[in-house]
Amino acid sequence: MVSSTIYSKSTIYDQIIQIKNELLMNKVLLFFLLTIFLLPELVSAQIKVYTLDEAINTALSNNRDIAISVLNTKKSEAAVNEAYGYAMPTIDAAANFSHFLDKPKTPFPDFQALLTNATYSILFDEGVIPRDDSKFVPVETQLQSFVQSNTYDASLTLTQIIFSSAVFEGIGASQTYNDLAKAELKNTVSKTVLDVQKAFYGVLLAKAVRDITDSSFTNAQENFKNVKALYAQGMVSEFDKLQAEVQVENIRPVLLRMENVLKSAKDGFKIILGIDQSAEIDVSGDIVLEPIDVSEENELIAEAMESNFNIKSLDLKKQVDKAFIQLDVAGYWPTLAGFANYTYAGSSDSWNFQNYSYSTIGLNLSINLWEGNRTKNKVEQSTITFKQTEEQLLQLKDYTTLEVKAKVQELLRVKSLVEAQERTVEIAQRAYDIAEVRYQEGTGSQLEIRNADQELRNARLNRVQAIHSYLVTKYELDQILGRTNPEYFANFKTDKN
Repeated sequence: MVSSTIYSKSTIYDQIIQIKNELLMNKVLLFFLLTIFLLPELVSAQIKVYTLDEAINTALSNNRDIAISVLNTKKSEAAVNEAYGYAMPTIDAAANFSHFLDKPKTPFPDFQALLTNATYSILFDEGVIPRDDSKFVPVETQLQSFVQSNTYDASLTLTQIIFSSAVFEGIGASQTYNDLAKAELKNTVSKTVLDVQKAFYGVLLAKAVRDITDSSFTNAQENFKNVKALYAQGMVSEFDKLQAEVQVENIRPVLLRMENVLKSAKDGFKIILGIDQSAEIDVSGDIVLEPIDVSEENELIAEAMESNFNIKSLDLKKQVDKAFIQLDVAGYWPTLAGFANYTYAGSSDSWNFQNYSYSTIGLNLSINLWEGNRTKNKVEQSTITFKQTEEQLLQLKDYTTLEVKAKVQELLRVKSLVEAQERTVEIAQRAYDIAEVRYQEGTGSQLEIRNADQELRNARLNRVQAIHSYLVTKYELDQILGRTNPEYFANFKTDKN
C-alpha cells in the first residue's frame, strides 16, 4: 500500500515536470517565431525607403534654395503693397510746445517818446499852450519783446497724390517684379525636381550595377564549387581549380567597390533630399525603359519657347527692366498733390492760454527743371540694361533650341542602343549557359566560362546604363519643356505665370 502511494506520487511529480518542460519549450519556440517574423519589420522600420514622389516632396520641403525663393516671393508681394501705398492718402499729426527762458527782442522806436512828441504837437497846434520846441524828446530805438513765454500748436495734415507718374509706374513695376519672383520660384522647384530624379535613378543604377556584379560573383562561386567537386573526383586538373578560384577573388574587390559606389550615391541622394547623413535610406523603383514620342522636333522646340521656366523668368525680367525705364522717365513729369491742414494753437505768459484754431486747403505742384542731367543718365542706364536682357533672352532661346535638339538625338540614339542591348544580353546569357555545359561535359575550359561571364556582365551593365541614360535624358528634356508635374507647385503660391 505504501509502495503504491509512493509510486503514484512519483508519477504525478514526473508529469508535472514534463508539463513544465513542455511549457518552457513552447515559450522558447514562440520567442524564436516572434524573432523570425518581427526582426525583418524592426530592421525595415529603421530604414526609410523612398519612392520617387516621396523623395521629390521631401526635397521640396527641405531645399534651402526653394526656401529663399519663397521668401523672395513674399518680399515682392510686400513691395506691391508698398507701391499701392504711395497712391493712398497720407495723414500726418504733429504737436509742438515751447517755453522761452529769455524772450527774443527786436529793436523798435521808443513809444514813450513818440507819445510825448505827438501830445505836445497837438497842444502847440491847437494853441492851448505856447509853442516850445524844447519840449520835444529825441526818438530812439529800444529792445522790445512781442512774444509770450509759452506757446503750443497741434496740427493734422491730409495729403493725397493726384498725379505722379513715378507712383503709377512704380505700381506696375512692382507687380511685374512679383510675377518674376513667382516665376523664379517655379524655376527653382523644377530644377530641384530634376536633381532628385537624377539622384534617385543614380542610386537605382548603383544598386543595379552592384546586383549585376554580385550575380557575376555568385556565378564565379558556383563555378568554383563545381570545379572543386570535379577536382575531388579527379575529373579536372588543379590548374582549372586554381583558375576558378582566381576568378572568384578577382570579382570580390569589384563587388566591394560597387558597394562603396552605392553608398556614395545614397550619401549624395541624402544631400539632395536635405536629410541627415546618418539616416539609413533606400529607394524603391526599377530602371525600366519608358519611351516617349520625340518625332516632332519642331513642336518640341515651340513648346520649349513657350513653357521653359528659364525663358519665362528672363522674359519677365525684360518686362521689369522696361518698367524701370518708365519709372526713370517719370522724373521729367510734374507731381500734383492736394492737401488739407487743421491747426489748434495757443500762447500765454502764464498758464492761462489764449487758444485759437485755423485750417487750410490747397494744391501743391512741383516739377524738376534741371538736376544736372541725372534723370537723363538714369534713363540711359535703364535702357542699356533692358537691351542687355533682350540680348540674353535671344541667346537663351538659341541655347534652349540647341538643347532640345541634342536631347532628342540622344533619346533616339539611346533607345536604339537599348533595343540592341536587350538582344545582346540574351545572347550573352545563352553563351554563358553553353560554356558551363561544355565544361561539365569536358569539351570546354575555364577560359570559356570566364570570358562568357565577363561578356554577360558587360552586356547587363551596358543595358542598364543605357536605360538609365535614356531616363535621365527624358527627365532633362521634360524640364527644358516645362513639363514639371504641376502638383509639385501645389505647396507654393505660384498662381500667376
